[in-house]
Amino acid sequence: MSEDHTHVQEFFGARAADWDRRFPGDEPAFTTAVTEFGLRPGDRVLDAGCGTGRAMTALRAAVGPAGTVLGVDLTPQMLAAARRAGRDAEGALLLADVARLPLRDEVLDAVFAAGLIAHLPDPGANLRELARVVRPGGGLALFHPIGRAALAARHGRELTPDDMRAEHNLGPLLTGSGWDMASYADDDDRFLALAVRRP
Repeated sequence: MSEDHTHVQEFFGARAADWDRRFPGDEPAFTTAVTEFGLRPGDRVLDAGCGTGRAMTALRAAVGPAGTVLGVDLTPQMLAAARRAGRDAEGALLLADVARLPLRDEVLDAVFAAGLIAHLPDPGANLRELARVVRPGGGLALFHPIGRAALAARHGRELTPDDMRAEHNLGPLLTGSGWDMASYADDDDRFLALAVRRP
């Protein structure tokens, strides 16, 4: 396992037990983002970097009982917290690396990724891996429950022009990874970029 992965696992592993208590007001933002994503009943959706599974209830509601919800995370403690919260009732939870998903090509309709992109060791390659498992025309949602400026302030730093999530950087990154950006919103109360998998 790379040092990048070790760092991510250590960071989130140490915070998993009280993650949901630290951010108790995020659930409405997750629900709104999933609604805007436009999933349909019966869709097969991956919650990439699912953490404690905060999106899984909204994803299950969107795809219905005939749909498939799969949560994947690299940190065992986060998945354990998701199970303690009962979110495994909404879909399957899998310990796996989004850089090497154990899934067939084009098996999914969509990927929802909350807070993931900043933790990817190789964003271009990792976004290509997400594109590999999504059918042409399928969707990608890159989400965070607060916007870039609010997140930077929370971490005590300034936004810079080279921020990967800035629209002028994210658009070309997605294009080079098999996606076309469909919409972009970066408000104080949420970040949501939607993209479509190219044929």
